[in-house]
Amino acid sequence: MTTVYAVVDSPLGALLLVGENSATANGGTALASLSVPGQKGGVAVQGGWRDDPAAFTEIGRQLTAYFEGRLTLFDIEYVDGGTPFQRRVWQALEEIPYGQTTTYGKIAERVGTPGAGVRAVGTAIGRNPLLVVRPCHRVIGADGALRGYAGGLERKERLLELEGTQAS
Repeated sequence: MTTVYAVVDSPLGALLLVGENSATANGGTALASLSVPGQKGGVAVQGGWRDDPAAFTEIGRQLTAYFEGRLTLFDIEYVDGGTPFQRRVWQALEEIPYGQTTTYGKIAERVGTPGAGVRAVGTAIGRNPLLVVRPCHRVIGADGALRGYAGGLERKERLLELEGTQAS
């Protein structure tokens, strides 16, 4: 298995896509990370990785369609990662419909950790390696305000606006 990467332009700035070749059922590229410049906890290109924009052709096509408002649901294979708890939280993120938001508290209830578990949910969301395609930007504070986004609150607001969602 080879780690490959590409940098693609977007309305959010350059997106760094990192994946693993032959990690999918059809022998393609499974997405391991999608990050933006300056992202808290974002990845950086490592020695031994291969620059391979062609490996991300389909992912790039879907991202372009999303940013143009023509795609509301990604169909991308991901590299499995994270702890079992993080995977439950990330699955809950994927279930938030396009153009809608939910709160950290509601995600905590959905994954079975209400109350004090909200903080753990926030931490798991903050470690989401797949910004944009796994829609952590759709999670807001209980008061409707924008809260923590590894890519920056300005980008979170832009994504919500793109989806026609307003947060206070």
